[in-house]
Amino acid sequence: MEEKPKRKRGEARREALVQAAAELFWTRGFEASSLADIAGAADVPLGNVYYYFKTKGDLAGAVADLFVHQTETLIEDVRTETPEPRRRLKLLVARLQAGQQSRVQHGCPILAGAREFRHTLPEHGARAAESFSLLTGFVATELGRTGLRPSIALQRARAVIADWQGSIALAHALGEPPVLAECFARMERTLGLASA
Repeated sequence: MEEKPKRKRGEARREALVQAAAELFWTRGFEASSLADIAGAADVPLGNVYYYFKTKGDLAGAVADLFVHQTETLIEDVRTETPEPRRRLKLLVARLQAGQQSRVQHGCPILAGAREFRHTLPEHGARAAESFSLLTGFVATELGRTGLRPSIALQRARAVIADWQGSIALAHALGEPPVLAECFARMERTLGLASA
């Protein structure tokens, strides 16, 4: 009976470390975040960190996996809400819009991870970037279901994700939330959702 509570506590600690690392890598940067910082933010003794992660690079891998998992969950939640493609796309835009305030403050956590990990941990940078591939693929698939040719659907999907990311970067750099807010109206127009 002792084994189960120990395992649950261990899983909770590991999850707390990954969440803390994701937050610190996003707000401070990968290089500026030490294992001691992450342990403190997760309320886990520093010595225990090594039980779960041998290096900060291992934590970066777990953070990249977290980004992919969160993106897959977002897409699956949208899929289960409605079978109608335009409605799905509208829901996706609304979900992306819900996180705009933190994006203006700190930029995009996925892009930060993909960019920062790529230099020293290219496999983790590529893994984080999979989130963008998942989003692009989902948007392209749903646009295709509305009758667009696959090549046009993919072009529009890429344009929407690029606009979203560029708007996050510009809003963050300028400290101007309207830059990002305007992006979501453009996304809806590009996706043909004005009447959806």
